[in-house]
Amino acid sequence: MSPSDPRTAHMVAAVLLGYPDERLYQGMSVLAEAVAELPAGQVRERLSAFLRHVADTDPEELAAHYMATFDLKRRCCLYLTYYAHGDTRKRGAALLRFKHALHAAGLELADGELPDHLAVVCEMSARGAVRAAGRLLTGHRAGIEVLRAALEEAGSPYADVVAAVLVTLPPAGPREQEAMLRLAAQGPPAEAVGLEPYAIMEAGR
Repeated sequence: MSPSDPRTAHMVAAVLLGYPDERLYQGMSVLAEAVAELPAGQVRERLSAFLRHVADTDPEELAAHYMATFDLKRRCCLYLTYYAHGDTRKRGAALLRFKHALHAAGLELADGELPDHLAVVCEMSARGAVRAAGRLLTGHRAGIEVLRAALEEAGSPYADVVAAVLVTLPPAGPREQEAMLRLAAQGPPAEAVGLEPYAIMEAGR
């Protein structure tokens, strides 16, 4: 898939990365049709695999898995600025950049929704702000890669969706690869809360 036109893939990913509620189940046929029209390749294969999982899984089981994965595991965080800034004061400024990008694209957040949620950024791309969303995704690729690796390690089917999003981005350069390795080894920066590296945080889970 060409990184310059990821809108359909991002539209599907935006729905799949949200909480699995009625929006997901009522839109399954539309999502399946959209994925079927994607060019052959990893994006279509990964998204199709997840749609099959949704179809074969009890809704309550999928909802429970979503909460156990994204709400309880710090390493499986869908909020992109967390990976880059942890719970430091710099995260506030980063969130503001996301908010401004969404506002410039004409998108408004629901009450209580943060602008750096991966599904929100994917929706931003799907609605036409491809370049702006692409810059945000590429700038936080290291965190998305760590999220994908953590989901794969946990055996979560959501790894397919995150991997599909990564395929839509340009290849990682040496600096990005170094950032991925550093983040995976050390975890996000710590300041007010003093978060420990991932290897320690995940111990005993």
